[in-house]
Amino acid sequence: MTKFKFIPLIASFAFFSSCSEEEPIIEYVTITETVVETVVETQTVKVETGLYSDSTLEGKITDDLTLDSSKIWLLKGRVSVVAGVTLTIPAGTIIKAASGTGSDASTLIIARGAKIVANGTSAAPIVFTSISDNIEVDGTYPTNGPSLNVDTRGLWGGLIVLGNAPASFSGDVTELQIEGIPTSDTSGLYGGTDPLDSSGSLQYLSIRHGGAEIGEGNEINGLTLGGVGSGTTINQIEVVGNVDDGIEFFGGTVNASNLLVWGQGDDALDIDQGYAGTIDGALVILTAASDHGFEIDGPEGSAPGRFAIKNATVIGATFNCIAEGVDGEMADFRKGATGDLINILFKNFAGGKDVELDDTADANSYTAGTLTFTNIDIQYPTDSEGAVCSDVESLDKIFDDKTETTESSFETDALNFAEIVSTQQQGNGVDESIFSWTFYAKN
Repeated sequence: MTKFKFIPLIASFAFFSSCSEEEPIIEYVTITETVVETVVETQTVKVETGLYSDSTLEGKITDDLTLDSSKIWLLKGRVSVVAGVTLTIPAGTIIKAASGTGSDASTLIIARGAKIVANGTSAAPIVFTSISDNIEVDGTYPTNGPSLNVDTRGLWGGLIVLGNAPASFSGDVTELQIEGIPTSDTSGLYGGTDPLDSSGSLQYLSIRHGGAEIGEGNEINGLTLGGVGSGTTINQIEVVGNVDDGIEFFGGTVNASNLLVWGQGDDALDIDQGYAGTIDGALVILTAASDHGFEIDGPEGSAPGRFAIKNATVIGATFNCIAEGVDGEMADFRKGATGDLINILFKNFAGGKDVELDDTADANSYTAGTLTFTNIDIQYPTDSEGAVCSDVESLDKIFDDKTETTESSFETDALNFAEIVSTQQQGNGVDESIFSWTFYAKN
């Protein structure tokens, strides 16, 4: 969900355009935009657009299409896969998105009734990134390393997958337009009545440097899942350096496993509109730009919806007892959130960072047993000599009921459902070695 704290950014790019690959024409383009909670450094890059003459995705994809992994593909503008059509992306495929903001932001939308089959492997992941990324067709980098890092954000839009599964909408309507897509584009509709709906499969997929602004205060998440059903496979997904949220679930019933979000500008995992699936295995790494590890809102309509997050590790941006950035909280529960957190490790968070219940409705959910916490560990940050930082707080301060609802025992109950640990305990958090294939692990 977008926060409204604006920082100006200027990014400069040098584009090559040519009718032939031998004699590219150089065009220097400066892009000035406003993004949220982050800064992207000014940079000049070279892009040979002539290389994409037969490997460009643009407009609407109206027939089944399988990409050729021996080519780098260009995602140009807002691209929609329409209902009844399947886009297949083989393992190892690299897709680079053209730069742009507003209605020109390069974004891939899998509409309701369409499918994406993007099954990478640990040895050959599928990569969505910016056209200014110097990654090669085989997934490697030149000897001088990657041209972009986790702090490079907002260079393109993101990946949006939409389905026919139920969501809890205000007014109990059955469908809505996904945030980030103009209402004039009906491929942005999501929601329905089929909890078993399938939008295809995403496995071993890395999404990097996205989140371009399409309107004032309106950015695209790295991966947006709107009304996606449980017939869809979501496994081993990485989002790196996105302006807005890393991965956001708008309703739906899809189960997701092994998610990694690194250095997002807003929230890492964001849940809304009665998402009723399970997230099993997640690694979140906050940086100075980040807001929350988890931001979870309750249902908006009468349909309840209840999520589960289990076996997750959330790492704060504290180094040598100094917190980077001004936000960087553990988790925020809002608007009557309902769900279960099980086997979660929060580590490396400075004093004052918390897990909070924002509203009376959240305190009521906790008291009613529709928002639960089981086996939550807190690992304090340390200084350069391994000593615990002096500003850390006790469990009843870390778990904070902002409403101070008298019936809620959330803060005192934390002494039972949570524990201070010095190292990761077996069976709690996520096994980080399962993410050895990611950009994060290799950089």
